[in-house]
Amino acid sequence: MAAYTPKNILITGAAGFIASHVANRLIRNYPDYKIVVLDKLDYCSNLKNLLPSKSSPNFKFVKGDIGSADLVNYLLITESIDTIMHFAAQTHVDNSFGNSFEFTKNNIYGTHVLLEACKVTGQIRRFIHVSTDEVYGETDEDAVVGNHEASQLLPTNPYSATKAGAEMLVMAYGRSYGLPVITTRGNNVYGPNQFPEKLIPKFILLAMRGKTLPIHGDGSNVRSYLYCEDVAEAFEVILHKGEVGHVYNIGTKKERRVIDVAKDICKLFSMDPETSIKFVENRPFNDQRYFLDDQKLKNLGWSERTVWEEGLKKTIEWYTQNPDWWGDVSGALLPHPRMLMMPGGRHFDSEEGKSTSFISGPNQTRMVIPTSKSSGSPQKPAFKFLIYGRTGWIGGLLGQLCEKQGITFEYGRGRLEVRSSLMQDIQSIKPTHVFNAAGVTGRPNVDWCESHKTETIRTNVAGTLTLADVCREHGLLMMNFATGCIFEYDAGHPEGSGIGFKEEDKPNFTGSFYSKTKAMVEELLKEYDNVCTLRVRMPISSDLNNPRNFITKISRYNKVVNIPNSMTILDELLPISIEMAKRNLRGIWNFTNPGVVSHNEILEMYKTYIDPKFQWVNFTLEEQAKVIVAPRSNNEMDASKLKKEFPELLPIKESLIKYVFESNKRT
Repeated sequence: MAAYTPKNILITGAAGFIASHVANRLIRNYPDYKIVVLDKLDYCSNLKNLLPSKSSPNFKFVKGDIGSADLVNYLLITESIDTIMHFAAQTHVDNSFGNSFEFTKNNIYGTHVLLEACKVTGQIRRFIHVSTDEVYGETDEDAVVGNHEASQLLPTNPYSATKAGAEMLVMAYGRSYGLPVITTRGNNVYGPNQFPEKLIPKFILLAMRGKTLPIHGDGSNVRSYLYCEDVAEAFEVILHKGEVGHVYNIGTKKERRVIDVAKDICKLFSMDPETSIKFVENRPFNDQRYFLDDQKLKNLGWSERTVWEEGLKKTIEWYTQNPDWWGDVSGALLPHPRMLMMPGGRHFDSEEGKSTSFISGPNQTRMVIPTSKSSGSPQKPAFKFLIYGRTGWIGGLLGQLCEKQGITFEYGRGRLEVRSSLMQDIQSIKPTHVFNAAGVTGRPNVDWCESHKTETIRTNVAGTLTLADVCREHGLLMMNFATGCIFEYDAGHPEGSGIGFKEEDKPNFTGSFYSKTKAMVEELLKEYDNVCTLRVRMPISSDLNNPRNFITKISRYNKVVNIPNSMTILDELLPISIEMAKRNLRGIWNFTNPGVVSHNEILEMYKTYIDPKFQWVNFTLEEQAKVIVAPRSNNEMDASKLKKEFPELLPIKESLIKYVFESNKRT
């Protein structure tokens, strides 16, 4: 078969890991080829990956989404594209379990848009679709022969299912419309520039920081690893020698257990594997082995060049020389990361020390636009928070924290129960995360809700659910400030026992209508995988003049009930809520400090630190019931889940002293 020679190549996703190596190689080796890169600059893309090519006359970068049919058609026509190498995809399996619709949108719909554009323009001579070995599903542990290109596709996770679905579309367009398609299925790839949600760069960065390496399950899972430059060469060969209508495996026969990869990295960092490796909960459907038959590609003249030991050393060397390449990646280094699909790219650092970025579009040619000069600190992810509850206590404090941390934020203008207004907020603000600190608690207290039940339902139930649904529709994580006042001491959790209610426990307190609505909406929110529910209890802050502060309240009461409760020190925990958003944590969390503190203990501290002359009187729950409309919740929450995620979290009494009373101490 005669070798194929392209003229104008569109490479999708080439600010990402593998495609950037392919693009840089083709731009370097073939100055007569025009290379147009299309990338929307998602969280795992970085314009710096294309630094070797940025000054090349045969290179052009366009920021855009493959899901935009108008943009894709425009590029194919105006750039006279005759070849497409389609790498753009969501690829991290862990993310696919929490945000599978985003994978369908990017991996299937995006591919469909490209194929349809190829059909309409009728000018494409090669369409190389990049798939994965995971479409084959798990390989038998004792299999001697790997999956060949005609093997059945049996994907086992949402990511590989979307890649298999995209393959079916590629095959159908090849057969129905005669598109000149080629598909590749590759083993794991490693090397410089890779975003550290993947195993090898994650382990390297953790080792660089002196932290333990988390291994899913027992570490017996087997994978095959290819060095990135070898893979880039494989695509170079397939581009020129691949046969239309065929599939090519890009693989290696050399396999490694995950535990052995970790041990090899420990060895190169002079770390003790016994103390530096920890085993964590396995991810769902973690296939034991992927094994490929790569003979068909070898017949085209390709072979693996880089041995494992050499490739790993080169990779470690690159990461140690470029520790801040990706900015703040703390969320990706968690054992089970959940990265949001965030808009917003990264930038080039030019030789003069100024930040520059490439801007291209339908009315622009290749341009370099200078942006404001930075201090040279690592570029951090472009977080933008949308906060509901501007006039509320927690909402106001969140805004102050964002200002202090330099996080861009805006307050929502829409009403929670009006879906169209929420849609307008999200479309105009384009946030990366949404915080819901809005809700009805009643003024001066929850007794108000007893006589305003429809208003309470409208905001606390209908409004919260509407916001969660709109956020899910837009692929956004919603941090929802809820309440722990949905429990009361019972036989299984008696007062003073130290046995707290856990996240999975069923609410048992129905004394107030406020608590009923909160328990109701929490149960319904379990169906939304994009929500992180934070159960706040009796919130306290260092602002002792705030009438909503629990200490302020009880210090002004004529009489107080003395009963131990779990409580939330906002000065310590609100910054943690922002960190939880950055880590993309989901599910229900008891958002209190560990342990309990009684009302009398708090007032004793108040007397010691604030007002030595302060006096108070206790009364019983029975006496309290005569002066309030609705009963109050008293309970202990088990905060061990939060403490495990944030080991620095202080017990309630220590936190009270450090964050509230020491800062207000009067001499």
